[in-house]
Amino acid sequence: MSAVAEHTPPPAEANQPGEDTYHGRHRAYDGRHRDTTERHAAEPDGLSVWTTAQKTGPVQRRGRYVPESVKHPARMLPAIAAHAVHAYTQPGDLVLDPMCGIGTTLVEAIHAGRDAIGVEYEPRWSNIADANITHAHAQGATGRASVVRGDATRLAALLPAALTGQVALVVTSPPYGPTVHGLVRPGADGVEKFDNAYNDGTDRGNLAYRDLTGLADGFEQILRGCAMLLRPGGTVVVTARPWRKNGQLVDLPSAVIAAGVRAGLVPTERCVALLAAVRDGQLVARPSFFQLQAVRKARTAGTPLHLITHEDVLIFRRPDGEDPSSGILKDATGGGVAA
Repeated sequence: MSAVAEHTPPPAEANQPGEDTYHGRHRAYDGRHRDTTERHAAEPDGLSVWTTAQKTGPVQRRGRYVPESVKHPARMLPAIAAHAVHAYTQPGDLVLDPMCGIGTTLVEAIHAGRDAIGVEYEPRWSNIADANITHAHAQGATGRASVVRGDATRLAALLPAALTGQVALVVTSPPYGPTVHGLVRPGADGVEKFDNAYNDGTDRGNLAYRDLTGLADGFEQILRGCAMLLRPGGTVVVTARPWRKNGQLVDLPSAVIAAGVRAGLVPTERCVALLAAVRDGQLVARPSFFQLQAVRKARTAGTPLHLITHEDVLIFRRPDGEDPSSGILKDATGGGVAA
């Protein structure tokens, strides 16, 4: 059974999954679509390269998030979520993250005066997301936010039906495998990793434990659910990057684009969110210990690898003129997609 924890500046009664009422105060969709793509492109900072790492991740989170947040193995940079929220929404809009982790998207949304709802499979991370929302409100965030604990491939069963067609923006990122770089510390046999996995490996329900095909299929299910919740013209922002497995490139961004098209969404932009700082016209990489080690080993072996300096930002739009309550959206090829 999924649990819901709702956080508001004044205490309010939490909703239960599946209720047809939503007591948030987000600005309801009035049927008049704003062309956020045109607005974003016309702004001075509406570029395809987002300078989101002028400060390191720890500096961006310091004081804004609870200390336990560093334990999550794959945290989105707050500046990436904040950029997406400001570029594609207005105050009072509703933002969704179906795999919210420690709640980065939710925190940045409510600091910007938007409302937010997140879904997280792992109780450990959803508890930290709850704490981050409470912390944000203590710092003056004015938006409201809720965290639902459950499987995001079943969004229709988890979230209130009243949210159908009300979400302005989805911001999320798929997992990059069951283990990532995590943190390091000195050990008896040299440097050792810690906080580098989503769970202890006993629960394989997390998408992180699927191969690329399984991950893409699961992410398609999630995007289908998101498409039903989006208002016409609503935006989906997905960050992803390729990785190497046994020396072979795993093209996750292309798999995400294909999943979005199958889910009935229309790709509109492909941007870059920098993981490196820009200083005097040059990129200053911010690699983890293991990224740096992997590149050094590869170059020693004759493979010309480079440090990762960006995330792909894949942006989709829900088509206008389709009734989300029907449960059928058209995919990019014109076929029907059942949500």
